[in-house]
Amino acid sequence: MKIVAAVLSGGTGSRLWPLSRELTPKQFLPLAASNHTLLQETLLRLEGIVSETPIIVCNGEHRFIVAEQLREINIHNSQIILEPEGKNTAPAVAVAALHALQDEDVILLVLPADHKIGNTKNFHDSIQIAVEYAALDYLVTFGITADKPETGYGYIQAGQSLAQNKVFKVDKFIEKPSKEKAEEYLKSGNYYWNSGMFVFKASRYLEELEKFAPTMLEAVKRAYSDEKQDLDFIRLNPETFAQCPANSIDYAVMEHTENAVVVPSSCQWSDIGSWSALWESEKQDTDGNVTIGDVLTSDVKNSYLRAEERMLVAVGLEDIVVVETPDAILVTHKNKSQQVKKIVEHLNHHDRAEAYSHKRVYRPWGSYETLIEGPKYKVKRITVKPGASLSLQSHHHRSEHWVVVTGVAEVTNGENVFTLKHDESTYIPTQTKHRLRNPGNIMLELIEVQSGEYLGEDDIVRYEDNYGRVV
Repeated sequence: MKIVAAVLSGGTGSRLWPLSRELTPKQFLPLAASNHTLLQETLLRLEGIVSETPIIVCNGEHRFIVAEQLREINIHNSQIILEPEGKNTAPAVAVAALHALQDEDVILLVLPADHKIGNTKNFHDSIQIAVEYAALDYLVTFGITADKPETGYGYIQAGQSLAQNKVFKVDKFIEKPSKEKAEEYLKSGNYYWNSGMFVFKASRYLEELEKFAPTMLEAVKRAYSDEKQDLDFIRLNPETFAQCPANSIDYAVMEHTENAVVVPSSCQWSDIGSWSALWESEKQDTDGNVTIGDVLTSDVKNSYLRAEERMLVAVGLEDIVVVETPDAILVTHKNKSQQVKKIVEHLNHHDRAEAYSHKRVYRPWGSYETLIEGPKYKVKRITVKPGASLSLQSHHHRSEHWVVVTGVAEVTNGENVFTLKHDESTYIPTQTKHRLRNPGNIMLELIEVQSGEYLGEDDIVRYEDNYGRVV
Protein backbone atom coordinates (compact mmCIF):
# COMPACT_ATOMS: atom_id res chain seq x y z
CA MET A 1 0.00 0.00 0.00
CA LYS A 2 1.31 3.46 -0.91
CA ILE A 3 2.46 5.80 1.83
CA VAL A 4 1.57 9.46 1.28
CA ALA A 5 2.87 12.24 3.52
CA ALA A 6 0.23 14.79 4.52
CA VAL A 7 2.08 17.82 5.86
CA LEU A 8 0.08 20.34 7.89
CA SER A 9 1.44 23.86 7.48
CA GLY A 10 -1.22 26.09 8.98
CA GLY A 11 0.41 27.33 12.20
CA THR A 12 1.59 30.87 12.94
CA GLY A 13 4.36 30.09 15.47
CA SER A 14 3.65 33.20 17.52
CA ARG A 15 5.84 32.06 20.43
CA LEU A 16 8.86 32.46 18.15
CA TRP A 17 8.17 36.14 17.42
CA PRO A 18 9.87 38.33 16.21
CA LEU A 19 11.37 35.83 13.78
CA SER A 20 8.12 33.97 13.17
CA ARG A 21 5.23 36.17 12.02
CA GLU A 22 1.81 35.61 10.56
CA LEU A 23 2.87 36.17 6.97
CA THR A 24 6.10 34.14 7.35
CA PRO A 25 5.65 31.71 10.26
CA LYS A 26 8.31 29.42 11.69
CA GLN A 27 7.78 26.50 9.28
CA PHE A 28 9.11 28.68 6.45
CA LEU A 29 12.27 29.71 8.31
CA PRO A 30 15.67 27.99 8.64
CA LEU A 31 15.56 27.80 12.42
CA ALA A 32 17.15 24.45 13.23
CA ALA A 33 20.85 25.07 12.42
CA SER A 34 20.21 24.30 8.77
CA ASN A 35 20.13 26.04 5.42
CA HIS A 36 16.72 24.49 4.88
CA THR A 37 13.47 25.67 6.41
CA LEU A 38 11.50 23.51 8.85
CA LEU A 39 9.03 22.65 6.07
CA GLN A 40 11.85 21.59 3.79
CA GLU A 41 13.51 19.57 6.56
CA THR A 42 10.18 17.81 7.22
CA LEU A 43 10.02 16.67 3.60
CA LEU A 44 13.72 15.93 3.11
CA ARG A 45 13.86 13.56 6.08
CA LEU A 46 11.25 11.35 4.37
CA GLU A 47 13.71 10.40 1.64
CA GLY A 48 14.07 6.64 1.48
CA ILE A 49 10.77 5.92 3.20
CA VAL A 50 8.12 7.88 1.25
CA SER A 51 8.34 8.11 -2.54
CA GLU A 52 4.91 9.55 -3.36
CA THR A 53 4.41 13.28 -3.94
CA PRO A 54 3.41 14.87 -0.61
CA ILE A 55 0.14 16.63 0.11
CA ILE A 56 0.59 20.03 1.77
CA VAL A 57 -2.34 21.69 3.55
CA CYS A 58 -1.68 25.37 4.18
CA ASN A 59 -3.11 28.85 4.53
CA GLY A 60 -3.96 30.52 1.21
CA GLU A 61 -1.68 33.47 2.02
CA HIS A 62 1.29 31.11 2.22
CA ARG A 63 0.70 29.33 -1.08
CA PHE A 64 3.54 30.90 -3.05
CA ILE A 65 6.04 30.46 -0.22
CA VAL A 66 5.14 26.76 -0.01
CA ALA A 67 5.39 26.30 -3.78
CA GLU A 68 8.77 28.05 -3.94
CA GLN A 69 10.21 26.10 -1.01
CA LEU A 70 9.13 22.80 -2.58
CA ARG A 71 10.72 23.84 -5.87
CA GLU A 72 13.98 24.65 -4.07
CA ILE A 73 14.27 21.02 -2.89
CA ASN A 74 13.19 19.61 -6.27
CA ILE A 75 9.67 18.56 -5.32
CA HIS A 76 7.54 19.12 -8.40
CA ASN A 77 3.89 18.42 -9.26
CA SER A 78 3.11 19.05 -5.62
CA GLN A 79 -0.40 18.81 -4.22
CA ILE A 80 -0.99 22.03 -2.26
CA ILE A 81 -4.43 22.36 -0.69
CA LEU A 82 -5.42 25.83 0.49
CA GLU A 83 -7.57 26.22 3.59
CA PRO A 84 -9.82 29.31 3.40
CA GLU A 85 -9.45 29.59 7.18
CA GLY A 86 -7.83 27.63 9.98
CA LYS A 87 -10.02 24.90 11.47
CA ASN A 88 -7.37 22.96 13.41
CA THR A 89 -5.93 19.59 12.44
CA ALA A 90 -8.94 17.26 12.16
CA PRO A 91 -10.53 18.98 9.11
CA ALA A 92 -7.10 19.54 7.51
CA VAL A 93 -6.33 15.82 7.69
CA ALA A 94 -9.82 14.99 6.40
CA VAL A 95 -9.17 17.11 3.31
CA ALA A 96 -5.82 15.38 2.76
CA ALA A 97 -7.47 11.96 3.17
CA LEU A 98 -10.22 12.77 0.65
CA HIS A 99 -7.64 14.01 -1.83
CA ALA A 100 -5.42 10.96 -1.33
CA LEU A 101 -8.33 8.58 -1.98
CA GLN A 102 -8.60 9.41 -5.68
CA ASP A 103 -7.94 5.91 -7.06
CA GLU A 104 -7.08 3.59 -4.18
CA ASP A 105 -6.65 3.55 -0.44
CA VAL A 106 -3.33 4.83 0.90
CA ILE A 107 -1.59 5.09 4.25
CA LEU A 108 -1.31 8.69 5.37
CA LEU A 109 1.75 9.84 7.29
CA VAL A 110 0.49 13.01 8.97
CA LEU A 111 3.24 15.43 9.98
CA PRO A 112 3.29 19.02 11.23
CA ALA A 113 5.53 21.19 9.05
CA ASP A 114 7.32 22.86 11.96
CA HIS A 115 8.86 20.09 14.07
CA LYS A 116 12.50 19.07 14.42
CA ILE A 117 13.75 15.47 14.35
CA GLY A 118 17.35 14.91 15.43
CA ASN A 119 17.65 11.17 14.75
CA THR A 120 16.29 10.37 11.30
CA LYS A 121 17.12 6.64 11.48
CA ASN A 122 15.09 6.14 14.66
CA PHE A 123 12.29 8.16 13.11
CA HIS A 124 12.27 5.93 10.01
CA ASP A 125 12.25 2.82 12.21
CA SER A 126 9.22 4.19 14.08
CA ILE A 127 7.43 4.95 10.81
CA GLN A 128 7.96 1.41 9.55
CA ILE A 129 6.42 -0.05 12.71
CA ALA A 130 3.54 2.43 12.50
CA VAL A 131 2.85 1.55 8.87
CA GLU A 132 2.59 -2.16 9.76
CA TYR A 133 -0.12 -1.43 12.31
CA ALA A 134 -1.88 1.13 10.14
CA ALA A 135 -2.22 -1.60 7.51
CA LEU A 136 -4.07 -3.61 10.20
CA ASP A 137 -6.62 -0.76 10.54
CA TYR A 138 -5.16 0.83 13.66
CA LEU A 139 -4.86 4.60 14.02
CA VAL A 140 -1.25 5.11 15.08
CA THR A 141 0.37 8.02 16.85
CA PHE A 142 3.98 8.53 17.89
CA GLY A 143 4.83 8.92 21.56
CA ILE A 144 8.14 10.59 22.27
CA THR A 145 10.17 8.98 25.06
CA ALA A 146 10.23 11.59 27.84
CA ASP A 147 13.59 12.50 29.36
CA LYS A 148 12.39 15.23 31.72
CA PRO A 149 9.14 16.38 33.42
CA GLU A 150 8.04 18.65 30.57
CA THR A 151 4.92 20.76 31.27
CA GLY A 152 4.68 22.26 27.79
CA TYR A 153 3.59 19.05 26.04
CA GLY A 154 0.53 16.83 26.16
CA TYR A 155 1.06 13.21 27.19
CA ILE A 156 -0.11 9.78 26.02
CA GLN A 157 -0.64 7.02 28.58
CA ALA A 158 0.35 3.65 27.13
CA GLY A 159 -1.74 0.59 27.93
CA GLN A 160 -1.54 -3.02 26.75
CA SER A 161 1.60 -3.95 24.82
CA LEU A 162 0.91 -5.33 21.33
CA ALA A 163 4.45 -5.99 20.09
CA GLN A 164 7.23 -6.48 22.63
CA ASN A 165 7.02 -2.93 23.95
CA LYS A 166 7.20 -1.48 20.43
CA VAL A 167 3.47 -0.74 20.14
CA PHE A 168 0.89 -0.09 22.87
CA LYS A 169 -2.83 0.46 23.01
CA VAL A 170 -3.58 4.05 24.02
CA ASP A 171 -5.18 4.30 27.44
CA LYS A 172 -5.54 8.06 27.62
CA PHE A 173 -4.54 11.39 26.06
CA ILE A 174 -3.60 13.95 28.71
CA GLU A 175 -3.40 17.72 28.44
CA LYS A 176 -0.30 19.68 29.51
CA PRO A 177 0.22 18.68 33.16
CA SER A 178 1.46 20.44 36.27
CA LYS A 179 5.11 20.03 37.24
CA GLU A 180 4.16 17.50 39.92
CA LYS A 181 2.09 15.40 37.50
CA ALA A 182 4.82 15.55 34.85
CA GLU A 183 7.33 14.21 37.39
CA GLU A 184 4.92 11.34 38.20
CA TYR A 185 4.56 10.53 34.50
CA LEU A 186 8.31 10.48 34.01
CA LYS A 187 8.84 8.08 36.94
CA SER A 188 6.07 5.71 35.84
CA GLY A 189 7.70 5.01 32.47
CA ASN A 190 4.45 4.42 30.57
CA TYR A 191 3.71 8.04 29.60
CA TYR A 192 5.01 9.60 26.38
CA TRP A 193 5.00 13.10 24.97
CA ASN A 194 2.26 13.60 22.40
CA SER A 195 4.10 14.36 19.15
CA GLY A 196 1.08 15.30 17.00
CA MET A 197 2.26 12.88 14.28
CA PHE A 198 0.00 10.08 12.99
CA VAL A 199 -0.15 7.12 10.60
CA PHE A 200 -3.37 5.51 9.36
CA LYS A 201 -5.25 4.47 6.26
CA ALA A 202 -7.00 7.42 4.68
CA SER A 203 -10.24 5.40 4.59
CA ARG A 204 -10.02 4.42 8.28
CA TYR A 205 -9.55 8.00 9.39
CA LEU A 206 -12.60 9.10 7.43
CA GLU A 207 -14.64 6.20 8.85
CA GLU A 208 -13.76 7.19 12.41
CA LEU A 209 -14.39 10.87 11.69
CA GLU A 210 -17.83 10.00 10.32
CA LYS A 211 -18.54 8.05 13.50
CA PHE A 212 -17.41 10.72 15.98
CA ALA A 213 -17.68 14.03 14.05
CA PRO A 214 -20.16 13.55 11.18
CA THR A 215 -20.96 17.25 10.86
CA MET A 216 -17.30 18.04 10.36
CA LEU A 217 -16.83 15.34 7.73
CA GLU A 218 -19.92 16.43 5.81
CA ALA A 219 -18.74 20.06 5.69
CA VAL A 220 -15.26 19.00 4.56
CA LYS A 221 -16.70 16.75 1.84
CA ARG A 222 -18.84 19.58 0.48
CA ALA A 223 -15.94 22.05 0.57
CA TYR A 224 -13.68 19.56 -1.21
CA SER A 225 -16.28 18.57 -3.83
CA ASP A 226 -16.56 22.26 -4.77
CA GLU A 227 -12.77 22.74 -4.97
CA LYS A 228 -11.22 24.77 -7.76
CA GLN A 229 -7.82 24.36 -9.36
CA ASP A 230 -5.86 27.64 -9.23
CA LEU A 231 -2.48 27.32 -10.96
CA ASP A 232 -0.74 24.61 -8.87
CA PHE A 233 -3.13 25.00 -5.95
CA ILE A 234 -6.40 23.37 -4.86
CA ARG A 235 -8.83 25.87 -3.37
CA LEU A 236 -11.62 24.61 -1.11
CA ASN A 237 -15.02 26.27 -1.26
CA PRO A 238 -14.76 29.02 1.41
CA GLU A 239 -18.51 29.22 2.18
CA THR A 240 -18.94 25.52 2.90
CA PHE A 241 -15.58 25.18 4.67
CA ALA A 242 -16.58 28.04 6.98
CA GLN A 243 -19.44 25.82 8.25
CA CYS A 244 -16.98 23.14 9.36
CA PRO A 245 -16.46 22.84 13.14
CA ALA A 246 -12.89 23.41 14.29
CA ASN A 247 -11.19 20.65 16.25
CA SER A 248 -7.94 18.72 16.61
CA ILE A 249 -7.38 15.09 15.61
CA ASP A 250 -6.93 14.19 19.27
CA TYR A 251 -10.27 15.61 20.39
CA ALA A 252 -12.27 14.70 17.29
CA VAL A 253 -11.06 11.11 16.75
CA MET A 254 -8.09 9.75 18.72
CA GLU A 255 -9.64 10.19 22.19
CA HIS A 256 -12.78 8.31 21.10
CA THR A 257 -11.64 5.53 18.80
CA GLU A 258 -11.03 2.05 20.18
CA ASN A 259 -8.27 1.49 17.63
CA ALA A 260 -5.69 4.06 18.77
CA VAL A 261 -2.17 2.76 19.35
CA VAL A 262 1.10 4.51 20.17
CA VAL A 263 4.58 3.74 18.86
CA PRO A 264 7.28 4.99 21.28
CA SER A 265 10.11 6.83 19.54
CA SER A 266 13.48 8.20 20.62
CA CYS A 267 14.03 10.34 17.54
CA GLN A 268 15.21 13.51 19.32
CA TRP A 269 11.94 15.26 18.58
CA SER A 270 11.06 18.87 19.37
CA ASP A 271 8.04 20.91 18.35
CA ILE A 272 10.21 24.05 18.69
CA GLY A 273 7.29 25.69 20.44
CA SER A 274 9.29 28.43 22.15
CA TRP A 275 12.71 30.06 22.19
CA SER A 276 13.71 27.95 25.18
CA ALA A 277 12.75 24.78 23.26
CA LEU A 278 14.83 25.95 20.31
CA TRP A 279 17.78 26.61 22.66
CA GLU A 280 17.45 23.08 24.05
CA SER A 281 17.38 21.51 20.58
CA GLU A 282 20.48 23.31 19.26
CA LYS A 283 24.16 22.57 19.84
CA GLN A 284 25.46 24.76 22.66
CA ASP A 285 28.99 26.05 23.25
CA THR A 286 31.03 25.41 26.40
CA ASP A 287 29.12 28.16 28.23
CA GLY A 288 25.76 26.68 27.27
CA ASN A 289 25.06 29.42 24.73
CA VAL A 290 23.53 29.19 21.27
CA THR A 291 24.71 32.12 19.14
CA ILE A 292 23.59 32.81 15.58
CA GLY A 293 24.72 35.72 13.44
CA ASP A 294 27.11 38.54 14.39
CA VAL A 295 27.11 37.95 18.16
CA LEU A 296 29.79 38.91 20.70
CA THR A 297 29.53 37.73 24.32
CA SER A 298 31.35 38.19 27.61
CA ASP A 299 30.39 36.35 30.79
CA VAL A 300 27.18 34.99 29.25
CA LYS A 301 25.80 31.54 30.09
CA ASN A 302 22.94 29.26 29.01
CA SER A 303 21.46 31.85 26.66
CA TYR A 304 20.05 32.01 23.12
CA LEU A 305 21.40 35.00 21.16
CA ARG A 306 20.41 35.58 17.54
CA ALA A 307 21.32 38.55 15.30
CA GLU A 308 19.64 38.78 11.92
CA GLU A 309 21.05 42.09 10.66
CA ARG A 310 23.12 44.02 13.23
CA MET A 311 25.89 43.17 15.67
CA LEU A 312 24.53 41.85 18.97
CA VAL A 313 26.69 42.28 22.08
CA ALA A 314 25.72 40.66 25.40
CA VAL A 315 27.58 41.04 28.72
CA GLY A 316 26.97 39.39 32.09
CA LEU A 317 23.77 37.51 31.26
CA GLU A 318 22.42 34.07 32.14
CA ASP A 319 19.32 32.17 30.92
CA ILE A 320 18.36 34.99 28.56
CA VAL A 321 16.92 35.01 25.04
CA VAL A 322 17.78 37.92 22.75
CA VAL A 323 16.55 37.92 19.14
CA GLU A 324 17.36 40.86 16.86
CA THR A 325 15.50 41.52 13.59
CA PRO A 326 15.50 44.67 11.42
CA ASP A 327 12.33 46.07 13.00
CA ALA A 328 12.03 44.45 16.44
CA ILE A 329 14.19 43.07 19.27
CA LEU A 330 13.01 40.50 21.81
CA VAL A 331 14.63 40.23 25.25
CA THR A 332 13.19 37.65 27.66
CA HIS A 333 14.21 35.26 30.38
CA LYS A 334 14.37 31.74 28.98
CA ASN A 335 11.80 30.52 31.51
CA LYS A 336 9.33 33.19 30.35
CA SER A 337 9.63 32.58 26.60
CA GLN A 338 6.19 30.90 26.44
CA GLN A 339 4.70 34.31 27.25
CA VAL A 340 5.87 35.80 23.94
CA LYS A 341 2.50 34.78 22.51
CA LYS A 342 0.82 37.38 24.77
CA ILE A 343 3.03 40.10 23.27
CA VAL A 344 1.94 39.06 19.78
CA GLU A 345 -1.70 39.22 20.88
CA HIS A 346 -1.06 42.75 22.16
CA LEU A 347 0.54 43.76 18.85
CA ASN A 348 -2.40 42.33 16.91
CA HIS A 349 -4.87 44.13 19.15
CA HIS A 350 -3.16 47.42 18.36
CA ASP A 351 -2.89 46.55 14.66
CA ARG A 352 0.90 46.66 14.65
CA ALA A 353 2.50 45.53 11.41
CA GLU A 354 5.31 43.85 13.36
CA ALA A 355 2.91 41.05 14.33
CA TYR A 356 2.03 40.33 10.73
CA SER A 357 5.06 40.75 8.49
CA HIS A 358 8.78 41.39 8.35
CA LYS A 359 10.37 44.31 6.57
CA ARG A 360 11.18 41.82 3.81
CA VAL A 361 7.92 40.59 2.30
CA TYR A 362 7.87 37.59 -0.04
CA ARG A 363 5.79 37.55 -3.19
CA PRO A 364 5.41 34.88 -5.91
CA TRP A 365 7.73 36.91 -8.16
CA GLY A 366 10.41 37.61 -5.51
CA SER A 367 10.46 39.98 -2.54
CA TYR A 368 10.53 43.59 -1.42
CA GLU A 369 12.04 45.22 1.64
CA THR A 370 11.39 48.70 3.01
CA LEU A 371 14.74 50.39 3.68
CA ILE A 372 13.51 53.75 4.95
CA GLU A 373 10.30 55.75 4.98
CA GLY A 374 9.01 59.09 6.11
CA PRO A 375 6.29 61.64 5.34
CA LYS A 376 5.42 61.29 1.65
CA TYR A 377 8.35 59.02 0.73
CA LYS A 378 9.43 55.37 0.97
CA VAL A 379 12.51 53.55 -0.33
CA LYS A 380 12.36 49.82 -1.14
CA ARG A 381 14.75 47.15 -2.36
CA ILE A 382 12.96 44.88 -4.84
CA THR A 383 14.20 41.51 -6.10
CA VAL A 384 12.58 39.67 -9.01
CA LYS A 385 13.32 36.02 -9.82
CA PRO A 386 14.49 35.07 -13.33
CA GLY A 387 11.53 34.86 -15.68
CA ALA A 388 9.14 36.33 -13.11
CA SER A 389 6.93 39.37 -13.56
CA LEU A 390 4.97 41.74 -11.34
CA SER A 391 1.38 42.50 -12.25
CA LEU A 392 0.43 45.20 -14.75
CA GLN A 393 -0.71 47.88 -12.32
CA SER A 394 -1.12 51.54 -11.46
CA HIS A 395 -1.33 53.66 -8.29
CA HIS A 396 -3.74 56.48 -7.48
CA HIS A 397 -1.59 58.34 -4.97
CA ARG A 398 2.10 57.71 -5.63
CA SER A 399 4.74 57.98 -8.30
CA GLU A 400 7.82 55.73 -8.45
CA HIS A 401 11.46 55.91 -9.52
CA TRP A 402 13.21 52.62 -10.37
CA VAL A 403 17.00 52.24 -10.43
CA VAL A 404 18.46 48.88 -11.52
CA VAL A 405 21.28 47.61 -9.29
CA THR A 406 21.81 44.07 -10.60
CA GLY A 407 20.44 42.18 -13.58
CA VAL A 408 18.22 43.29 -16.44
CA ALA A 409 14.70 44.73 -16.19
CA GLU A 410 12.03 44.76 -18.86
CA VAL A 411 9.85 47.76 -18.02
CA THR A 412 6.36 48.62 -19.18
CA ASN A 413 5.81 52.35 -18.54
CA GLY A 414 2.57 53.57 -20.03
CA GLU A 415 2.66 52.78 -23.76
CA ASN A 416 6.42 52.15 -23.78
CA VAL A 417 8.22 48.83 -23.21
CA PHE A 418 12.00 48.98 -22.83
CA THR A 419 15.02 47.40 -21.11
CA LEU A 420 17.02 48.80 -18.20
CA LYS A 421 20.45 47.57 -17.11
CA HIS A 422 22.76 48.32 -14.17
CA ASP A 423 22.70 52.00 -13.12
CA GLU A 424 19.82 52.87 -15.47
CA SER A 425 16.49 54.23 -14.23
CA THR A 426 12.96 55.25 -15.11
CA TYR A 427 10.23 57.45 -13.62
CA ILE A 428 6.62 56.23 -13.38
CA PRO A 429 4.03 59.00 -12.83
CA THR A 430 0.90 58.57 -10.72
CA GLN A 431 -1.95 56.62 -12.40
CA THR A 432 0.36 55.29 -15.14
CA LYS A 433 0.08 51.60 -16.02
CA HIS A 434 3.40 49.89 -15.42
CA ARG A 435 5.01 46.49 -15.09
CA LEU A 436 8.38 45.01 -14.13
CA ARG A 437 9.73 41.74 -15.54
CA ASN A 438 13.03 39.91 -15.23
CA PRO A 439 13.91 38.50 -18.68
CA GLY A 440 17.38 37.35 -17.57
CA ASN A 441 18.75 34.28 -15.83
CA ILE A 442 20.04 35.98 -12.67
CA MET A 443 18.15 37.76 -9.89
CA LEU A 444 17.02 41.29 -10.74
CA GLU A 445 17.58 43.79 -7.94
CA LEU A 446 16.46 47.41 -8.02
CA ILE A 447 15.81 50.34 -5.73
CA GLU A 448 12.34 51.87 -5.80
CA VAL A 449 11.71 55.38 -4.47
CA GLN A 450 8.04 56.14 -3.86
CA SER A 451 6.65 59.62 -3.33
CA GLY A 452 3.08 60.77 -2.77
CA GLU A 453 0.35 61.63 -0.31
CA TYR A 454 -0.42 57.97 0.48
CA LEU A 455 2.05 55.07 0.24
CA GLY A 456 0.02 52.10 1.55
CA GLU A 457 0.31 48.68 -0.09
CA ASP A 458 -3.42 48.73 -0.84
CA ASP A 459 -3.00 51.63 -3.29
CA ILE A 460 -2.77 49.30 -6.26
CA VAL A 461 -4.99 48.64 -9.27
CA ARG A 462 -4.14 45.38 -11.09
CA TYR A 463 -5.00 44.91 -14.76
CA GLU A 464 -3.15 41.66 -15.47
CA ASP A 465 -1.48 39.17 -13.14
CA ASN A 466 0.34 35.89 -13.71
CA TYR A 467 -0.42 34.53 -10.26
CA GLY A 468 -4.21 34.69 -10.04
CA ARG A 469 -4.36 37.61 -7.64
CA VAL A 470 -7.33 39.97 -7.71
CA VAL A 471 -7.47 42.25 -10.77
